[in-house]
Amino acid sequence: MAWELNSGQPIYTQIVERVMIDIVSGRYTPGEKLPSVRELAGIAAVNPNTMQKALSALEQSGLVYSQRTSGRFITEDSIMIEKAKKDLAASQIKEFMEKMKQLGITKEEAIELIQEKGDEA
Repeated sequence: MAWELNSGQPIYTQIVERVMIDIVSGRYTPGEKLPSVRELAGIAAVNPNTMQKALSALEQSGLVYSQRTSGRFITEDSIMIEKAKKDLAASQIKEFMEKMKQLGITKEEAIELIQEKGDEA
């Protein structure tokens, strides 16, 4: 099944985020070999060039590294993975708080809503 990608932001940045989530959530384990560019492009239903661009961005971030003839692998640096996890979470919180502000909901009200509704998720 193809990944759900939206037109609100560039596809490659959505792919970067999706793979980062897969890394920080443990779907891909440290040191694990990633599927090839073509395999991932097929799974995501995107052009291989787009997938290549996303994987190159992940390499620049340090979460993924390549071995010339063996493919791409997930970093074994657990500190880097934990930092990426916190960065992703902070980004989601910022986006959420901006939406709450648009709705006229204060930080305190948002926290209260999270406490009320958090167990339902």
